[in-house]
Amino acid sequence: MEIVTLKIEEIKAISNGEHGDLFSVLGLHMVNVEGKEKLVYRFYRPNAKKVEVIPESGKPFEPKRITEDGFFEYLFPRRKKKFSYQVKVTPYEGEEYTIEDTYRFGSLVSDFDLQLWGEGNHHHAYKWMGAHTKSVDGVEGTHFVVSAPSASRVSVIGSFNSWDGRVHGMRKHHDQGVWETFIPHVGEGDLYKFEVKSHMLEMPQKKADPYGRFSEFRPGTASVIWNSSYKWSDEKWVDERAVNQHHDRPISVYEIHPGSWKRHVGEDPGFLSYRELADELVPYVKELGFTHIELMPIAEHPYDPSWGYQITGYFAPTSRFGNPDDLRYFVDKCHEAGIGVIIDWVPAHFTKDDHGLRRFDGTSLYEHEDPRLGEHKDWGTCIFNFGRTEVLNFLISNAIYWIEEFHIDGLRVDAVASMLYLDYSREEGDWIPNQYGGRENLEAIHFLRRFNEVTHDYFPGVLTFAEESTSWQGVSRPTSSGGLGFDFKWNMGWMNDTLAYMETDPIYRRYHQDQLSFSLIYAFSEQFLLPLSHDEVVHMKQSLLSKMPGDDWQKFANLRLLYTYMYGHPGKKLLFMGCEFAQWSEWTEAHSIDWHLLQWENHKGVQNLVKDLNQAYITEPALHEVDSNWEGFEWIDISDADNCIISFIRKGKNPEDFLVFILNFTPTLHRSYKIGVPLACEYESILNSDSQFYGGSNAGPVKVQGHTGAWHSQPAHIKIEVPPLAGVILKPK
Repeated sequence: MEIVTLKIEEIKAISNGEHGDLFSVLGLHMVNVEGKEKLVYRFYRPNAKKVEVIPESGKPFEPKRITEDGFFEYLFPRRKKKFSYQVKVTPYEGEEYTIEDTYRFGSLVSDFDLQLWGEGNHHHAYKWMGAHTKSVDGVEGTHFVVSAPSASRVSVIGSFNSWDGRVHGMRKHHDQGVWETFIPHVGEGDLYKFEVKSHMLEMPQKKADPYGRFSEFRPGTASVIWNSSYKWSDEKWVDERAVNQHHDRPISVYEIHPGSWKRHVGEDPGFLSYRELADELVPYVKELGFTHIELMPIAEHPYDPSWGYQITGYFAPTSRFGNPDDLRYFVDKCHEAGIGVIIDWVPAHFTKDDHGLRRFDGTSLYEHEDPRLGEHKDWGTCIFNFGRTEVLNFLISNAIYWIEEFHIDGLRVDAVASMLYLDYSREEGDWIPNQYGGRENLEAIHFLRRFNEVTHDYFPGVLTFAEESTSWQGVSRPTSSGGLGFDFKWNMGWMNDTLAYMETDPIYRRYHQDQLSFSLIYAFSEQFLLPLSHDEVVHMKQSLLSKMPGDDWQKFANLRLLYTYMYGHPGKKLLFMGCEFAQWSEWTEAHSIDWHLLQWENHKGVQNLVKDLNQAYITEPALHEVDSNWEGFEWIDISDADNCIISFIRKGKNPEDFLVFILNFTPTLHRSYKIGVPLACEYESILNSDSQFYGGSNAGPVKVQGHTGAWHSQPAHIKIEVPPLAGVILKPK
């Protein structure tokens, strides 16, 4: 009677996909048989009719098929030492093939990686987690690593094993909950997922790789093995980034949704590729004078109408627009043109799709178990549990990944307010206070500070932006001073107050003058960016042009006035695509913005104005050098509410660098309006939003002479024609 060295229950567990440690039984092992140490070889391959083992030296041998579904075993009569080998498999159907056996390879994970992982300090976790092609003992293959501490069994499934979870089980490092395996012959372009079995689940889950670097094009959900071969040419840009992106430099951001900036006509979906965007978007942005492009989320996401904010593949640039090296090409071309690249980053929450992070190992590995902490009811998403080391490793290494691998220049962190407050958008009783009874999310605060510290430590000059809509103190203050450590905070208060004022009919604006002045009370409490973003032109909010009151002429004039005021107000600038040429309709991700409008002079005029505002912003030190304190701004007059005219001075570091802004928020033309100015000299108008070139009535001065005589607490004054619904920028000659 032939000896079988495994119990029948263990063989059944292998065949049923229930065995959690295949490395302990498959391959070569020493076993005790009748009191003697013997070398045994075991192999499992579903539907294998016969296998032949081909040693590196010595004669081939045929293990005996123990079960019909493909479990084989061979007990060596004399051999004691393990050896390298290949396996020739003859299936019941199809041609025979020869493979390297996964189960002859040992662990490839270092103790150092495991230590950092366990501490929650693995800032480069993406370099070992996920799928990485390697050569091991001269054998080409892919090393897979995944975190699933509560799983009872994890397998790699893919196009290379007929998606059968019984074939390539993974080895578990129990202390850290990390699973790994090296699979020979698997390489770039192969599709894969992790099949995760847990005692909490009736059926195994098929999960995309959390650290996967590429994904199938929707609606496919598998991860794709990817190696970059891209050769960068932006060394000079990266070396000078800390200078070019200093807080005293101009930052004017053009925000785009890559899937709807422009599309191929007549094609579905007709997306431009990353390389086509490089060829078309970059010259356009360069021509308009923006310093940066901000991409709405480009990490992989299953649902187009989420705009990328509900992510499944945090490390995978979406395949909608090409492969990861195509994105690298886009960034490289931006840098070649002197344009920085910012991406929207979403560490606040993630989608509930079955193949994503939710209940990854059968438990709430990435999210909170309690829905009062772990679920965003407004968005139908899961909230990250920032107290878990797995989450800290995952998110901080993800931030590092985008900067290191794609040379991204800035991260705009979405929905920071939702992270800071445990009661964000929750009713009484639907949230859990922190350990001190407060509403602050202490773990999220720690994470945000750590994220900013690590990011700025590794990459001086890379910028971080917080979309934070509350009065939280110190968002852009250094963490050493108790702040969150961001470089800039989106000034949502300025945006809300200004748009509310601009939407008011000019006849009533006299009663709302404080909406223009209030932002200067807190303008220097943070480092601010002024956003007119996608959020203001969707969901029945109307486009910026449509928000403006009055007839068509007044709508365009109001919009030009808004932009002139924005560029004069302290703070960096952001404008969403389509707003630069006054799109009439709300934005939708379903089609491109309305480029045909540029055939009309008034739309082209707004585009010309944005171009000239950017040019002035970049070239005039007074508009960008001193954004964060009162030394860069001075009111001339904010009290003329009856005429709805405001005036102020913007100043550079050099006292001689200053500009005078005069803004008229009514349709009334003032022929000789008296304004105080710092010097009794001649002033030239460097920009007038009522210029005929922009679609205006061409009122207002080209030059104006200053006169001695105090006015508005200034030592001199001018008398100027102030155009209707317009802003004028004066520069001393």
